[in-house]
Amino acid sequence: MGIFENLFGSSEFVDSVEPLVMIRATLVSFFLSLIVGYTYRITHQGPSYSQTTVHTMIIMAVVVSLIMLIIGTNIARAFSLVGALSIIRFRNAVKESRDVAFYFLAMAIGMACGTQHTPLAMLFTLLVCPMIYGLTRFQVGSKPMMEVLLKLTTGDKLDYKTAFNEVFYKHLQAADLLSVDSDGSGRVELIYSVTIRKGAREQALLSEVQTIDNSVTAQLIHGHTNVSM
Repeated sequence: MGIFENLFGSSEFVDSVEPLVMIRATLVSFFLSLIVGYTYRITHQGPSYSQTTVHTMIIMAVVVSLIMLIIGTNIARAFSLVGALSIIRFRNAVKESRDVAFYFLAMAIGMACGTQHTPLAMLFTLLVCPMIYGLTRFQVGSKPMMEVLLKLTTGDKLDYKTAFNEVFYKHLQAADLLSVDSDGSGRVELIYSVTIRKGAREQALLSEVQTIDNSVTAQLIHGHTNVSM
């Protein structure tokens, strides 16, 4: 019984949080998470950027720092926090896995500040943010061969399975038909994932495709890897 009283009931194990310590942890976590948010903004690629994501990182770092201060070394508070968080349900899906890494980064900064490891939090931020910038700046892991989407609209009388073979062979290194859709008005929409040959001109591809039949319209869509399909 004495052990449980020491862990859960005795006040001598409850650490008091000094206001100055709380203010310092809050301010440091705030400014360090601002650096993380700015890094996220300048390194983000694609149209799915959201200011809300940056605000979430900053708020998360500040809140986690306060939570760590409140918990301290008190096990009862830790179990209470787990019970409180277990009733929260997050239903918003994260669009990019990269955002999850930034959330964890913000949490790590908040935990370091909340446990009063301020120098460690500063050093960690100043090391990791340039690393993230370098990954984006030098396109680490990117593929040299870029695929684009080719969207064609044709009449339903055109045999699309063979009509474009000659033009595709001339301008494309690879072409995969992703979808075929008809709106019932005699028009068929085709979407291909294509890799353009080195030295081939996109405008020449579009022009030659449209000369196959008067009903054909063509459009190239870049950056589809950054868009939720």
